[in-house]
Amino acid sequence: MSVRRAVPAVVAALLLAGCATGTRTSADAPGPTPEAGAGTGTAQGRTPHGTLLVADFGGDTVTFVDPGPGRDAGPLGSVEAGTAPYGLTVGEDGRAWVATAEGVAVIDTATRTRLAVIPYATESGPVTTGEYRGGGMGIALAPDGAHVYVGVNVPGGNGVLEVIDTATRKVTATVPVGRRPFDVDVSADGREVYATGHDSFDVTAVGTRTLEPRRMEVAPYGTEGGLGSWLKPHYAVVRPSDGKLLLPFEGERLAVLDPRTGKVRTERMTADTHQHGAALTPDGTLLVVGTGPIAADDEEASLTVRTPDGGERTVALDGPHEDVAVSQDGRTAYVTGGFTRDGHWNGITVVDLAGEGAGKPFRIGAGERPLGIAVL
Repeated sequence: MSVRRAVPAVVAALLLAGCATGTRTSADAPGPTPEAGAGTGTAQGRTPHGTLLVADFGGDTVTFVDPGPGRDAGPLGSVEAGTAPYGLTVGEDGRAWVATAEGVAVIDTATRTRLAVIPYATESGPVTTGEYRGGGMGIALAPDGAHVYVGVNVPGGNGVLEVIDTATRKVTATVPVGRRPFDVDVSADGREVYATGHDSFDVTAVGTRTLEPRRMEVAPYGTEGGLGSWLKPHYAVVRPSDGKLLLPFEGERLAVLDPRTGKVRTERMTADTHQHGAALTPDGTLLVVGTGPIAADDEEASLTVRTPDGGERTVALDGPHEDVAVSQDGRTAYVTGGFTRDGHWNGITVVDLAGEGAGKPFRIGAGERPLGIAVL
């Protein structure tokens, strides 16, 4: 997914349920005029800096969440996005691009208004909900903000990367990629886009100028089991220091993919739990969401905190989680409770990353089955 924005550290408090994501908005930019078909926000005024924005996979909305501190934490309001929102990304202009089952929704986060829904060029079947629904999944924004890249799931077939011009809000190109593109990432220089194919054990690199795809297998456990295997790639992050992709597997192995050569090196991990979402803190610390057990010997849900030198600690989480965003100062992680499988809950867990003596994680309310998350 896209780069997540930062938020000040949150002070401990306990609130029930919910999950949301957001991004930084421009304080000086006037709110755009809604277009035909635009929805309306449920809250008045401008969105405060540091607000979280989440995609409500169990509903048709995105929810804005105040991370606190204290009793101020919780939902500020929701905006209609489209059926089963999955991933989202936010630009410097404060516009969020949300991958839904029926198209990419454009949300003005300052005024909390839906500006448009851009339909996909790819036929992905009926508009439905649930884990295997067709439509947009991973989504990312080019560093210069000129294009959005969204991975479209086509049930029963290979996925498609669609390229959207952010100025015209039109799909300008489609490129074949792997099956169920869970995540989409962009290189720091904007020259390549990476679509992680969950059901094809691969990452497809696409040159942003040539639009030529290049498949790279990422299968540290092999591909035995095919579609029925649990041991597949889910989310990736691009390491700024060398441009390599980091893909966690099962709390046991970290696949380090060099997109220049297609070669994969594997490093040991210690959480021993099924893993999904990933993010990097400003100092290069890797955060990985452990969703909880899928086999008898798996550990419970956790957040892995892995320093650049490979040192790890795990923070226990209560129940399944999906994705993670980190505050700008790198001291706070926000972990969504949506989960793509059964067992989700409607909230965000706030984790203090200060160290071994950090405060106990706590929950804040958000939207319905929150998946993708960003900090405004």
